[in-house]
Amino acid sequence: MTGTFITQSGDSVLITVRVIPRATRSHIAGTRNDALLVRLSAPPVDGAANAELVEVLAAALDVPRRDISLIAGERSRTKRVQVRGLTAVDVNQRLTRDPG
Repeated sequence: MTGTFITQSGDSVLITVRVIPRATRSHIAGTRNDALLVRLSAPPVDGAANAELVEVLAAALDVPRRDISLIAGERSRTKRVQVRGLTAVDVNQRLTRDPG
């Protein structure tokens, strides 16, 4: 899942994410157009999809939710997310590991 959507920025990592709200289940669905594709069951209303995005990424990366921040694209399907405490290599490894 290596791509230009994961970049190191000081002591944090920036990830470009493309979300698809109102999916049947929330999960990371691969990549699309140089972005991590995340399907979310939440609707894009009152920040529900953004909150769910943080939860999905926190679980996938095995970090606390407080270490993940939405820094751009709050009302867009394409977002920039900052993950503190990991390197780009760590993020890539955790996103590509076998969940089972």
